[in-house]
Amino acid sequence: MSAPARWRAWLGNGLVIALLALAACCLLHLHGAQTWWPGSAQRWQWQAVTCAVLAYAALCGAIAWRARPRRLKAGGEAPLIVAWASQTGFAAEVAERSVDALRLGGVAAQSMPLQALDATTLRHAERVLFVVSTTGEGDPPDHALAFLRQTQPQVDALPRLRYGMLALGDRDYDDFCAFGRQLDEWLSRHGAHALFDRVEVDNADPGTLRHWQYLLGQLGDGRAQADWERPRYQPWRLQAREQTNPGCDHGGVFRISLQPADADWPTWQAGDIAEIGPRHGAIAVGRFLAAHHLDGDRLVHGQPLRDWVARSQWQEVTDAPLEQWVDHLQPLPHREYSIASVPAERRLDLLVRRHLGADGQPGLGSGWLCEHAALGGSIDLRLRANPGFHPPADARPLILIGNGTGIAGLRAHLAARIEAGDTRNWLLFGERHAAHDNHFADDLRRWHAAGEIERLDAVYSRDGGQHRYVQDALADAADDLRAWVADGAALYVCGSLRGMAPAVDAVLESVLGSETREALLTEGRYRRDVY
Repeated sequence: MSAPARWRAWLGNGLVIALLALAACCLLHLHGAQTWWPGSAQRWQWQAVTCAVLAYAALCGAIAWRARPRRLKAGGEAPLIVAWASQTGFAAEVAERSVDALRLGGVAAQSMPLQALDATTLRHAERVLFVVSTTGEGDPPDHALAFLRQTQPQVDALPRLRYGMLALGDRDYDDFCAFGRQLDEWLSRHGAHALFDRVEVDNADPGTLRHWQYLLGQLGDGRAQADWERPRYQPWRLQAREQTNPGCDHGGVFRISLQPADADWPTWQAGDIAEIGPRHGAIAVGRFLAAHHLDGDRLVHGQPLRDWVARSQWQEVTDAPLEQWVDHLQPLPHREYSIASVPAERRLDLLVRRHLGADGQPGLGSGWLCEHAALGGSIDLRLRANPGFHPPADARPLILIGNGTGIAGLRAHLAARIEAGDTRNWLLFGERHAAHDNHFADDLRRWHAAGEIERLDAVYSRDGGQHRYVQDALADAADDLRAWVADGAALYVCGSLRGMAPAVDAVLESVLGSETREALLTEGRYRRDVY
């Protein structure tokens, strides 16, 4: 429930309480209450009304106190602010859901309307998420005008602020997400740094909102949460699974190759995302069924019960009819992976690192794809367009920067560029060990030898040498970086949200200057897909 809805509910409840108090006082009077509280009947009527009014006023005051915009505390960990600007109430609802998601991930968070975000709070804030809609022909919501006219003129610089932007709009209008874009550019001009690229939502698109929800999880403990809307997957087939770093000591990485289950071959662009619906492993499902004396082969709504259990978050088995219990099961949270191939290659490739928990068990998503799913078996998948990370529209030079499994999204861009005959490509890639962590090594060597990758810088942090991380290699190539940017190059970054991406961003600002960095963002020549 959104904050405005909660306030209305509280006020409504307060009115009910006040009326009940008034009725109680009247009943006491009618039944001789004056023998308990001496005084005239008129006096008791006034006392009843006074009690009711005071009770209602106290409740309203409590509501106003809880709903007040809170200043950030001096000292200690300040709560992450989710500031919203909403014309119809949808942005406020998304902001409240975002706060709930952050708190589930262990992040202290609070929401407030944009006009309550004053200059002092904004200057001292370390992290703010903005959830803003656009109304009319590119206008801000009415209540946001106070922020534009009062807060913005008082702000000179925001060097300590890290922010995220969720812009809500409708592509049927010419000025799609105009207010979100304007606010994003204003923050960047004043020295604030984006945690990730602006997320633009077309007409409450569920796929884009799922991506926003995924990013919220990355700001916390990374814990996956149930989708806000029930997912609709398509069946794919697991064609091949190959470990790309045999002998490593920090988690296996697997190249996962998928084929659509039907004859129709879907299309996507470099930069797009595959959302995977994971399942519990067969052994774990069998144990759950046995522990609750359930028949996994029993058909429920046309599917074996074991399939429902495999795809769902487990909950207590009740005495209700099995069909009702199944209807209340929540699907497992989806996992997002950058697509590493292009449709012309006739396969959909992912690069997945198998994560192990403290108990030595693999994570839900990586365990499903890297271990439990059988070759030839079915994989639940949906494609999500990621227009903010699509290739440049022309043959301009392209600088690709990434680390770890982030090489997946960069490989797709290279494949698309080479397919189009565009060879002015520079790849900077970081991993741990040269002996083990050469993901897509054959492809990269072949393309580099053929001149289809003009420059290739591989950095291995655990092998020693001059460059420890990819951002160090980028800083040492400062002169070449400036030359490529002067030639019109675009920069695409894919990989770690917490380590690599902000470090690369700092190098770009240091080497190119804040004005050039801001211009690259504004022109769409600097794009990031980070996780």
